Amino acid sequence: MAQCEMCGVETGSPKTVQVEGAELDVCADCADFGTEVSQPAAGGSSSKYSTGGSGGAGGSADAGSGSGSSATAGGSSRSSGSRPRDMFDDMEEVAQDYDQRIRGARETAGLSQEDLAEELNEKASLIRKLERGEMLPSDAVQRKLERQLDVDLAEESGGEDSEWEGGGSAGEYTLGDVVRRKD
Repeated sequence: MAQCEMCGVETGSPKTVQVEGAELDVCADCADFGTEVSQPAAGGSSSKYSTGGSGGAGGSADAGSGSGSSATAGGSSRSSGSRPRDMFDDMEEVAQDYDQRIRGARETAGLSQEDLAEELNEKASLIRKLERGEMLPSDAVQRKLERQLDVDLAEESGGEDSEWEGGGSAGEYTLGDVVRRKD
């Protein structure tokens, strides 16, 4: 019997679905959270995780090997007959060092946090939180910051996520192994 990689329940017939870029074997209840992926022929072995995403503290559960899959991060080339596109394919990810980039560009421009906030028509507390890395900028704020400070806050898409090494001795993790709960 297999274990659902999202909720951990034992299931007799897991379904392979794509959830935010990662292919997971899940139970019927959790299958609604992703897009069902057609299974490749039994001849080849491939990694069940196919894309690179943001790792780090509280990040997603993506793995760094996508050897046998045609789906890659950022909506790059896809073979015909692959899974349907979802909203996450075209999304840019904010760079992990966005806080340092914002602070450095602001200081280079000679602006205080209050001055920058006034120019962006935002609150100074927002700028403080962004520079401390306490929150991610919304898409609108990210565009304002990039335009005002002439800085790129998007993650360079250099392929797979190098931070995630994934897999214990058995090589199997569930989302519950890597997600931090707010209890």
